[in-house]
Amino acid sequence: MPTRTLKQSLRAIERAFADIERLFAGLAKRVRLVEREAGRRIKATTSPKRGRVESPKRRAQRKLHGSYIGHLRHLKPAQKLRVKAVKEKRGFEAAIRIANRIANG
Repeated sequence: MPTRTLKQSLRAIERAFADIERLFAGLAKRVRLVEREAGRRIKATTSPKRGRVESPKRRAQRKLHGSYIGHLRHLKPAQKLRVKAVKEKRGFEAAIRIANRIANG
């Protein structure tokens, strides 16, 4: 087995490092291309979100309905039927008062 001189060994190491550097440069280029392509795909698939335009009246209705549903959630089925009947006759506010009274009392 031939022995290498120190100079030959250093040149071989330098060539190996140069090869590694070239490989990393090519890898970095590929990574940039993939990132750029992924960014294009994300931009193409997402659209700007529009805010919900809602009148104050509708917002108040939604809030009232949410409160009603929240109060009903903790009642037993028979109690829910009673509250629903009140809602049909007298509206959400009265139904919420009844549901609150049943739950707390």
